[in-house]
Amino acid sequence: MSARLNAAQPYALGLFRIVIGLLFTVHGAASLFGVLGGAAGTHGGTIAAGSWPGWYAALIQLVAGALVLLGLGTRGAALLASGSMAFAYFDVHQQAALWPIQNGGELSVLFCWTFFLLIFTGSGAFGLDRLMASRRVTSPEGERTREPIAA
Repeated sequence: MSARLNAAQPYALGLFRIVIGLLFTVHGAASLFGVLGGAAGTHGGTIAAGSWPGWYAALIQLVAGALVLLGLGTRGAALLASGSMAFAYFDVHQQAALWPIQNGGELSVLFCWTFFLLIFTGSGAFGLDRLMASRRVTSPEGERTREPIAA
């Protein structure tokens, strides 16, 4: 059973990355464009352009989330996203109470640690990182080789 699960690991990781990237992107789109209910606390509105830190956080959510979703520059985008969520937790939520359940910071903590994991695992299957890396791997004779790629 472990062998089968291990063989499916890149695909499970790829699906995980896609879902997390989509959720993060949607948060940014809601805050920047007012779609899907808009920014939290605005009754369907948007965050004022250039306002610190909300607008910049939403921009990071939109761009880094889309990159993670596509599996393009996954590790770098995940690093940026993880850091922004750590900042959100310690700057915004931690002031209210110690524990995430008390201060409303559960989502920030979950996103922070999820993206932190993606820094180390990479994009898994279905990512553009992996597709682009596999095109660059060629044998000395110019033929493509089928080597495992850790993207």
